[in-house]
Amino acid sequence: MLPKLDENDVLARKLALIGTAKRSFDLRLQTNAGGNLSVRLACRDAIAIKPSGIGFNECTVDNLMIADLNGEILAGSGKPSKDLDFHAGIYRARPDVGAIVHVHSPWATGWASAGLEIPCITVQSIEKVGRVPLVPLGPNGGPQRSEDIVPAIEDRSVRAATLASHGTIGLGKTLVDAQYVVELLEETAQIAFVRSALAHAKGLVDIPAPASGLKHAAEERN
Repeated sequence: MLPKLDENDVLARKLALIGTAKRSFDLRLQTNAGGNLSVRLACRDAIAIKPSGIGFNECTVDNLMIADLNGEILAGSGKPSKDLDFHAGIYRARPDVGAIVHVHSPWATGWASAGLEIPCITVQSIEKVGRVPLVPLGPNGGPQRSEDIVPAIEDRSVRAATLASHGTIGLGKTLVDAQYVVELLEETAQIAFVRSALAHAKGLVDIPAPASGLKHAAEERN
């Protein structure tokens, strides 16, 4: 059975997605046509998503696509993004997720490209995210597939992940929530790099990190 779409809801979600895409572009979290973002529609079993070849700053009401949670295109004439499969997979696995923002932000992707998890070392990153799992490359060093990504985020406490040599994923109930996650990841990645460089320069080994409130924050995310 095809999802029952409300035209007013579709328009509202598309406009929200456009706003989030432009914010990501303006903050330089994503350039050109890479990355992707999507939002679940009110009917719950369909999403609005950016098609392939469309830059974050070029998203319009007319070029965004509508797909069901099996990855079938319901509306839109563009080329479906290769990221559609993992977006749909996340929505199927996580009913609590209402939006996904996937960007190739430089600092966070730098950690992922080095095969390192971004360490959550600030009070905010510990409270808001907790841990950011790193998803290795796919078979033969290829891009991560849905079956590589989804298992890493099935736990409802996970709000973000990084993809080795690829980018970051932020999850949220809304596009604003998911956007804040990728912004926090980028900020944390930069802080962690500076912290590591300074510690190395000063010969510091055991640097205290905030831990208070971590259990309470994890319980809230669940």
